[in-house]
Amino acid sequence: MKNFKFELLHTCKKSKARYGRLHTPHGIVETPMFMPVGTLATVKFLSPEEIETIGSGVILANTYHLWLRPGQEIIAKAGGVHNFMNYKGPMLTDSGGFQVFSLADTRKINEEGVTFKSHLDGSKLFMSPEISIEVQNKIGADIIMSFDECIPYPADYNYVKQSVERTLRWAKRGKDAHKRTDQALFGIVQGGDYPDLRKHCALKLVDMDFDGYSIGGTSVGEDKETMYRMIDYSIEHLPQDKPRYLMGVGAVNDILEAIERGVDMMDCVLPTRIARHGTCMTSHGRINIKKATYKEDFTPLDSNCDCYCCKNFTKAYLNHLFKCNEGLGNRLMSIHNLRFLIKLAEDAREAIKEDRFPEFKEQYLKNSNFDHRGF
Repeated sequence: MKNFKFELLHTCKKSKARYGRLHTPHGIVETPMFMPVGTLATVKFLSPEEIETIGSGVILANTYHLWLRPGQEIIAKAGGVHNFMNYKGPMLTDSGGFQVFSLADTRKINEEGVTFKSHLDGSKLFMSPEISIEVQNKIGADIIMSFDECIPYPADYNYVKQSVERTLRWAKRGKDAHKRTDQALFGIVQGGDYPDLRKHCALKLVDMDFDGYSIGGTSVGEDKETMYRMIDYSIEHLPQDKPRYLMGVGAVNDILEAIERGVDMMDCVLPTRIARHGTCMTSHGRINIKKATYKEDFTPLDSNCDCYCCKNFTKAYLNHLFKCNEGLGNRLMSIHNLRFLIKLAEDAREAIKEDRFPEFKEQYLKNSNFDHRGF
């Protein structure tokens, strides 16, 4: 693919954590990275300038939602999603597969694709590997995803095996349909919690020679240890010289566990979603700014954070904004939570380069009052 390359620059001598650079048509970014989600071509409450200021590299847009509104044709007429939303950095689109999975009550899967109902008006929709790739080609992100079947957890072995084979057939069809040379296409490893199916799916995708590989089928209700096994089962069979993307992970402990296992890219709606409810991530764990204890607290959200919110406002002011339902509170908390996770990835990169990632992870979780629920 033109203007796309992954450089693996260093692997931590004490773990599988990797430091690298991802070259894209819209710039070079460092890995491992956390990627903000801009579902409808906007990261909620943040302007493109604010996204850049917090140090974001790649941001995501959602194929299913943009397919429905405003439609890929309008985005294409605007010159692609970068022009449409005025974001100058790299972008990634998912395939729409997870959204189809989330509409499980109405979907019908066959070899051609998936028929389901729109969440907006109940109208009948059909998505296939070819349609997903065509929509993503017109949206125009730097990195696009294969259309896969995102299966529930738990699922029995025979069902998962059949699903993996379908995902592989769909991956081949999507790759054949992919016409743009300026967009990297990733394959998605499925296989549930079955090591042989993960291995089979990964090796077959590697044979197809994708530009990168995603680890799918996680964050769908499984416990933490199961998710970590799924990552291990997948990464073991992926090439060293291609980027690895774990989809839908935004809790601090999960990010650190993924990095330690060799994951390069992660994304999640979590930081902006919890921000809208008054919850912020800090280096000492999560806090709910709406609690009365913060009414007269004139300290920043996190003294270790360098974001615009922490440098300019206090917990007392944020408490006031949320009590009064002022939108600025959502905006400031979203800036903080996203910067918090982006900085976590920045700090992780330094620890990897200095071969101290396991110590960094252990100390970070200890300082953050980590418990089994994550934060």
